[in-house]
Amino acid sequence: MAGGADDELRAACDAQPTGFTAVATAADDVALLGATSGTTGAPKITMHFHRDILANADTFATHVIELGPTDISASSAPLAFTFGLGGLVVFPLRTGGAAVLAERAGPLELARFIDELGVTVLYTAPTGYRTLVKEGRAETLAKLRVGISAGEHLPRETFEAVEAASGIRLVNGIGATEMLHIFISAAGDEIRPGATGKPIPGFRAAVLDDEGHPVGPGVVGRLGVIGPTGCRYLNDPRQSNYVLNGWNVTGDTYVMDEDGYFTFVARSDSMIVTAGYNVGAPEVEEIINLHPDVLECAVIGIPDAAKGDIVGAFVVPRDPSGDPEALIRSIIAHTKQRLALYKCPRHVEIVDSLPKNPSGKLQHFVLRQQALAP
Repeated sequence: MAGGADDELRAACDAQPTGFTAVATAADDVALLGATSGTTGAPKITMHFHRDILANADTFATHVIELGPTDISASSAPLAFTFGLGGLVVFPLRTGGAAVLAERAGPLELARFIDELGVTVLYTAPTGYRTLVKEGRAETLAKLRVGISAGEHLPRETFEAVEAASGIRLVNGIGATEMLHIFISAAGDEIRPGATGKPIPGFRAAVLDDEGHPVGPGVVGRLGVIGPTGCRYLNDPRQSNYVLNGWNVTGDTYVMDEDGYFTFVARSDSMIVTAGYNVGAPEVEEIINLHPDVLECAVIGIPDAAKGDIVGAFVVPRDPSGDPEALIRSIIAHTKQRLALYKCPRHVEIVDSLPKNPSGKLQHFVLRQQALAP
């Protein structure tokens, strides 16, 4: 529009130099600072070198999803988070593809990008894929070459629902801001529904005991990873908690099978101990999310004088105008049919929304803080 903000922006751009003098840098100079997502509390600032950025693109993007110059990528994660930075900037620039940048990238906006702009590669959390299936947009997902699920655990039920509705076999993956991007995954014929996958080329992973030593197949423990990228916090004593015996300890509880596939159990801070039983919150969330009237949910341990903790569920309904008490009764009955009784929620609360960070990851710690508030 003549004389408007667009002309002002163009004029400002035209006034800038068209060239620059490159600064001499080393491979191990800091190239970027990335803030962690804050899903467990106060964010940390991670430091990544120039060499890390190339390693980031030359591992997952090249060897797992085989990104190429004809691909168009879209993501729900903003550029300020390394999940979005990799998918929307680093990977396409390294492989010659294109990316869709948008102010808003919720599930329905992402579906529109696939339809209108020909997106072939999608990066979003399991919640986004569940929403698209429940909203009847599976035919849009079918147009993708590959869909990547990360940021949260991908339940087997969600994987199977997406595959049944669209034919797409989601690429599961676990990454961390400390590691820059995804380091365990599987694609194509290597996918095993319910499992995250194997360490991608360049990385090693192990399940560790409490002292930081690797344990064998079938033993549940903390996930540790070593690779071309690693954790370097900026002036933060929590560095010593994350790196143990050379392993980057991610804060996730995992188990590895005889074939070297890693399967998620829970975030280490999401294990609920109720009356002496260990309950993984993600397992309960998976079952509740299968309820046809549930849009999404989050499960935490709520302090209880008799049991230590009880399983508590916070649920966003598909129809906000429905009867909340009827939905609560239905959810409780639904879980009792599919879970051991000690895993079933003793407290169910209907809420308008769940706390999330800007990349769409659930912030369970906020709910735990609310549960502890007087």
